Amino acid sequence: MFRLTRPLFQALRSTTGLTGLAVHPDPLPVLTQTYQNTLTTLSHIPATSVYRQATEALIQKKLDIVKAANADVAAAEKALDEGMIEESLLIAVDELKLAAQMVEWKAWEPLAEKPAPGQWEYIS
Repeated sequence: MFRLTRPLFQALRSTTGLTGLAVHPDPLPVLTQTYQNTLTTLSHIPATSVYRQATEALIQKKLDIVKAANADVAAAEKALDEGMIEESLLIAVDELKLAAQMVEWKAWEPLAEKPAPGQWEYIS
């Protein structure tokens, strides 16, 4: 009996099983490039920004995982723990878009108007 290994199954699968999400023929190079683009975009935000610090750390960790996978999609999927690799790619693209919007919004600058008293106080 012929058994398909996970990488061979990945190469032969014709659907992700998720409506609207097609199988990507070669996702790891695209994922790597998307992570690198996100890091480049984040470099336009001041280093003191908490958003930049947190997002850079997360994206760098994911980039290291993908590079360590050495073209093994199954290993990258397991290490990223975000579902299928196509889902990880969607997440990466969304994060890149958000980083670009944060640069456009200049979210690190002070508010144009002072917040109302108690607006940022939480229930204790």
